[in-house]
Amino acid sequence: MNATPPPEVGERRAVITGVGQSNVGRRIYEDPLAMTIDATLEAVEHAGLSLADIDGISTYPGNMNTPPGFSGVGVVELQDALRLELDWFSGGLELPGQLGAVANAVAAVSTGLANNVVCFRTVWEASAQGDKGRASVTMGGGGGTYRAQGFLQWTLPFGAASAANWIAMMANLHFHNHGTTREQLAWIALNARRNAQLNPKAIYTDEMTLDDYMSVRMISEPLCLYDCDVPADGSTAIVVSRAESAEGRSRAPVRIEAVGTALRGRPSWDQFDDLTTMALRDASAMMWERTDLTPGDVDVAELYDGFSFITLAWLEALGFCAHGEGGQFIDGGERIAREACGSSGGVALNTHGGQLSAGRLHGFGFLHEACLQLWGEAGERQCRRPDGGTPEVGIAAAGGGPLASSFLLTS
Repeated sequence: MNATPPPEVGERRAVITGVGQSNVGRRIYEDPLAMTIDATLEAVEHAGLSLADIDGISTYPGNMNTPPGFSGVGVVELQDALRLELDWFSGGLELPGQLGAVANAVAAVSTGLANNVVCFRTVWEASAQGDKGRASVTMGGGGGTYRAQGFLQWTLPFGAASAANWIAMMANLHFHNHGTTREQLAWIALNARRNAQLNPKAIYTDEMTLDDYMSVRMISEPLCLYDCDVPADGSTAIVVSRAESAEGRSRAPVRIEAVGTALRGRPSWDQFDDLTTMALRDASAMMWERTDLTPGDVDVAELYDGFSFITLAWLEALGFCAHGEGGQFIDGGERIAREACGSSGGVALNTHGGQLSAGRLHGFGFLHEACLQLWGEAGERQCRRPDGGTPEVGIAAAGGGPLASSFLLTS
């Protein structure tokens, strides 16, 4: 009997050909559709395409405006504004993290449903919040009464109202089980701020010291203000194309080596079998099952940091260090600095400043940055391998809790 052949890695039929991004900032009060159009037009031009070539749109989470600023632009708004003729489209919330919209596009292109898909994510949370504070855009913040549904029925009565509380409890468990400390966790934020100083679109670029981090106000023990990402306004667009159609273009595409979208534990923020790993564990495992590359081959890693602990959990889940050793891995910052690109035992992490300093573009900013790094187009913050070359292998990953997906990319 013949051995069972390995599964076909269908995502290699798709490539990334262009990226674009609108203005990014705090309370810039730009129309969300206008920002989306800006990002899309830039991405299409970057891909060497015209709007007539775009036959697909994919977005997360679609047109929803609860809470205010979370989105507000869906497929139909963009399609109508640009008069696109579509063969395929997708928008929705139930996906393996924010980059699930890109995974959908990869699947559509790989199966021939579309040739060139614009994937976008638009947020305007900072403007929606205005000067009324974070509570104005969270549940019940608009006045009236609020009735908790789903798992919030069990967490809200105990004061765990937001992801800041849920992730803080996961971090506390990691601290308790593995001896991780706040001084170690700080290096996620310190590294991000250092990188943001070279990113002209980053929101916070002032120098941050360990003393600054340790003395800032606590949000939800052990997560302080600098462990939480920054609400922002902005739109990011990515063009996913059929691999054969991208041959011969002036800019070689970024190739998709493997994708991870698995959810093998309970789909819950509080009932997952190991809350210190979350669904990041499953997405990462699936991704590595679909490639011969290993964590040691990765030059740059752009990993979701809605809260700093999620990034630590991604580093462990992806195998840059063993589970429970994330605190030791990031301690001191040398193994996650830009200079660690291509080094043995290290990886350049969140080279644009992450969401902690560059702004909460809700996952899409990480894929945008990974592509720029692999193209050698990241400006002053461009990473270099020890041989002087640009990064050849990168990871973009987004999500936390029960929602996660990861992309292994090559130049």
